[in-house]
Amino acid sequence: MQDLAGKHIVLGLTGGIACYKSAELCRLFVKAGATVQVVMTEAAEQFITPVTMQALSGRTVYTSQWDAREPNNMPHINLSREADAIVLAPCSADFIARLVQGRSDDLLSLMCLARPMDRIPLLIAPAMNREMWAHPATQRNLMQVSADGATVLGVGSGWQACGETGDGRMLEPAQLLEDITAFFQPKLLAGQKVLVTAGPTFEALDPIRGITNHSSGKMGFAIARAAREAGAEVTLVAGPVHLPTPRGVTRVDVLSAQEMLEATTRAAQSASIFVATAAVADWRPATHSDQKIKKDGSGKTPVLNFVENADILLTVAKSERAQAKKLFCVGFAAESENLVEHAKAKRERKGIPLLVGNIGPLTFGQDDNALLLVDAKGVRELPRASKLTLARELMTEIAARLPDWRV
Repeated sequence: MQDLAGKHIVLGLTGGIACYKSAELCRLFVKAGATVQVVMTEAAEQFITPVTMQALSGRTVYTSQWDAREPNNMPHINLSREADAIVLAPCSADFIARLVQGRSDDLLSLMCLARPMDRIPLLIAPAMNREMWAHPATQRNLMQVSADGATVLGVGSGWQACGETGDGRMLEPAQLLEDITAFFQPKLLAGQKVLVTAGPTFEALDPIRGITNHSSGKMGFAIARAAREAGAEVTLVAGPVHLPTPRGVTRVDVLSAQEMLEATTRAAQSASIFVATAAVADWRPATHSDQKIKKDGSGKTPVLNFVENADILLTVAKSERAQAKKLFCVGFAAESENLVEHAKAKRERKGIPLLVGNIGPLTFGQDDNALLLVDAKGVRELPRASKLTLARELMTEIAARLPDWRV
């Protein structure tokens, strides 16, 4: 997906071993559709060459205020005015201090100082030793640079090049790409608390076997990411899937339908939007064997009895919070046939304002999907696209419905 198509990013590199990650970050920006202009400090050139960054960005790297290519001798003006954002990755403790002091003794600091603050955002990816990161002076500087209008993207934790372990590592390129992509998304759900359920449930027969389904959780995880991009605080209740947690999302892992019900009803007490994408088992075994159920050679199959699981969406939709219109509920219907009829009937049965339908066998495990939006006004199709694209469209649809629904 070219999430940054049409964006022009000035990528600033300051001195630090994390410059090796900047090469991959530049490549990811370009792959996401952005054009990238690299600007490096003299210290950054000690860790990675301008030639490397030129090859990856496709543009000559700027390192000096006195670059002869600029006929007006003002690269600090020209480069900043062209940008949709200036991203400093890595941004050293020294350079953060320079920003706070308003220093302008090299091209990169001068460009940051000269940028039009009202329309050119400055995003900072710090990188430094754990003691430098924890030092009161650094923390004061970070608070000040944020107060001055910059966005601090945070740091990772782990092994550092100096041999120590702790906070201060620059985030990985893929993490930075996700955060910067989110930065550019419209904040349609700012102030909202979104609860998402995703994936299958697993209903155990014995310690070895159980009943589940083909849901991969990809749609729910995409919705959680899109909700966070839209500015919401997001909680994701996930069944047994092997997917990375979207950046900035609080994840609660569960196994069975009963565990999902308990986690969801707890989180729903403070949520304002609930999106139920999980493929929850309708039934569970009435009993659970403590030992593996084995064949005994008789040829007789074991008799299995089942009990019905609680309907999580219906339970939340009938809650006092939802009935008071403090919780906007969105359901998902994965059908194998007659999608429109089943989706309409399910929306009425659940008593929810919006239901999203799809054909399960055509989407389980896939990276794309096609959705059907069903509400009181009728049915509308979202044509097949990537699940993240559809998730973003769904956030737009939810945001547009909230004002009228709450009247």
